[in-house]
Amino acid sequence: MQSIAKLRAARISAQKARLVADQIRGKHVNDAVEILTFSQKKAAAIILKVLNSAIANAENNEGADIDELHVAEIQVGEGMTMKRFRARAKGRGNRICKRTSNIFVRVQER
Repeated sequence: MQSIAKLRAARISAQKARLVADQIRGKHVNDAVEILTFSQKKAAAIILKVLNSAIANAENNEGADIDELHVAEIQVGEGMTMKRFRARAKGRGNRICKRTSNIFVRVQER
């Protein structure tokens, strides 16, 4: 039994979110939740919501046992980039890129 959850356009760069995703890849679901709960990074809170959604999908839709689940796959890809303008001196302007990411989590019974 496997279950997936996706989050698109999360307001964090993919590079920063991958640091957290690499810590929980392949781990048991309970261990992954514990790691994410005590992590200080912004990405940990976002990925924790997606992981909890995948766990709930497995429990409600598939009837899976939570104690048997592990993180089979987690992917963090680049989403759209919002381009903003910052005024600078002497009539110039710089572009600010606000990056987003797409997060995909698949949990599976062992």
